Amino acid sequence: MGGVLILVGYLVCGAALMDALLPGRYRLTRLWLGLCAGLIEMMWLPALFAFALRFTLAAQLLGLGTAAVLAALAQFLSRRASRERRWTDMPAWLPLALVVPFVILCGCLQYTHILRAGADGALHVGQSTYGDLCLHLGIATSLRNAAFPPTYSLLPGALLGYPFLGDSLVTSMLLGGSPLAFSFVLTGTLMMVLVGLGFVILCWDLTKSRATTAIAFVLMFLNGGLGFIYALDGIGRDATAFREIFTGFYRTPTNQPALNLRWVNVICDMMIPQRTLLAGWTVLVPALWLLCEAAKERRAKLFALLGVWAGAMPMIHTHSFLALGLISAGAMAYTLVASREDRTGALKRFLIYGFIAVALALPQLLTWSIPQTVKGGSLKFRFNWVNNDGNGHLIDGYCWFWIKNVGLIWLVMIPAALCGRRGADSRQGAFRMLGLGALCVYAVAELIQFQPNEYDNNKLFYVAYMAMMPAVGWYLVGLWNRLRGLRWRALLAAAFMLSATLSGALTVGRELVSDYQLFNAGEVGAARYIEENTPEGSVVLTGAQHKNPVAALAGRSIVCGTPSYLYFHGIDYTDQYHAMEQMLEFPADSAELFEKYGVGYAFISSYERNDFTVDEDWFRENGQLVYAEGDVCVYALDGVHGNSTES
Repeated sequence: MGGVLILVGYLVCGAALMDALLPGRYRLTRLWLGLCAGLIEMMWLPALFAFALRFTLAAQLLGLGTAAVLAALAQFLSRRASRERRWTDMPAWLPLALVVPFVILCGCLQYTHILRAGADGALHVGQSTYGDLCLHLGIATSLRNAAFPPTYSLLPGALLGYPFLGDSLVTSMLLGGSPLAFSFVLTGTLMMVLVGLGFVILCWDLTKSRATTAIAFVLMFLNGGLGFIYALDGIGRDATAFREIFTGFYRTPTNQPALNLRWVNVICDMMIPQRTLLAGWTVLVPALWLLCEAAKERRAKLFALLGVWAGAMPMIHTHSFLALGLISAGAMAYTLVASREDRTGALKRFLIYGFIAVALALPQLLTWSIPQTVKGGSLKFRFNWVNNDGNGHLIDGYCWFWIKNVGLIWLVMIPAALCGRRGADSRQGAFRMLGLGALCVYAVAELIQFQPNEYDNNKLFYVAYMAMMPAVGWYLVGLWNRLRGLRWRALLAAAFMLSATLSGALTVGRELVSDYQLFNAGEVGAARYIEENTPEGSVVLTGAQHKNPVAALAGRSIVCGTPSYLYFHGIDYTDQYHAMEQMLEFPADSAELFEKYGVGYAFISSYERNDFTVDEDWFRENGQLVYAEGDVCVYALDGVHGNSTES
């Protein structure tokens, strides 16, 4: 209950803050921005206090107190401002019709995909969270009472350069006493709701069109491309192929690398499993709204607010921060060209925004992002994303790759970006501004690989896609109107929308029925024992499996985590991996390693036994068996090789 109160407290403070800062906006818009601001405060304010107090409950409460002071001060200073009393100027049914089904879907997927308890005591997940969830669980559980800046629990001593603030929301709730799965599901669902609602508000404020808003929303969240053609072709040759879409592991039309289908559905494969992206979009969508409003109204106050908002983004989601920066550069270029008057004033306003954003972001980038990226040697030139075989040859033809992945929408984007009226402050002029910004993102993502996994550039491409959807929806509505009188107009429109959403819909259907066991009852019990009976600073010797209950559920450090996480974060784990292997297989000869890494416990399960030749007899003879269930054993190594299990 305490964790929920902490969350609600931050949300209330954020809502009060934005209510005071933007009194002339509609109440729904102020509420949406306020809830997003509350989450930003919940991510950042405790982290700032944690540098002095560690990431403790005290840091959470001091952060909450600071948020309350900021909200009260803002309300006091704006007490004479006239508040807009209307909730919104869009039809009430529009956000309800779009967001309510979206909320139900998102809540269902969050519940089924995040540590759903099985009847046998095991914990289950969905297809898309089977791989990534353990990383986020490990960050959230290990941040409890951690010193700042934090280190990887998967590689003690290595600075946690991965954007961790989205997971710290869960840690804050854990410190307040909320359960782990509940905290993930609640905050994840809330962020998905804010992204969906925010996208509706963004589209409406840009277009004031019900049809455009609805079309853009559907195209954004049921994206998928033409992969269904390959699926249908498979069904024609094998009647079981259709069932395979819903039962096979990654057999959906949006994610089949063997067919070069990589444009995954944003709900199923991005927002649900990739929590940092979800947190990033929770901050990014309001930033895009602020950018459009600031450019339209030419108000320095909005640019300054946008600068603060953007400056908080790097350690929430670095890709979203980079994408926003590129879109902003394109927006500035368009504004300066399109503005017939006051170009100097426009430049000054963008410079205010840029200066504040860079001043706040630079310490984060220098401390965390740049060292990890540069040290890992991730930056390199790579043309055409995953369509490049690494030897300078394209797998598919350039245009066909994008058409089959993104769908016919890809062909619509250029005319859609040009469909708005000229002028930096005209309503549809924002289409051209966002279109140029999206082109900047697209060009950079097409030419530069930022992480060891080239696939991760999709986190940039999807932002460009998002920025284009209001214009695409507007263009399609205009095309519909121009085709009035055409006999087959409705059929053509239905065919286009079906081609744009069928792959995504099939992928959503697959996720709804997916069910995989992540941890068995013995692993869950062992994690609970370790969490409740070992000091928080303990180091546990385990294997390098990604499904590691010690790191994920108990929040304890292990000697070396899975390379599937560490390698793609650009971290050299070679020495720790060999040390872990040596201690498991030759513990009698590893006295210096046990002492060097401070190992106090050993966790032995079927994974360790299968992946290594574990000398379990040594652990039985020299350690104390403190937990055993099923195939899982936990040994306390107090006094062995001079190490201690005391904190």
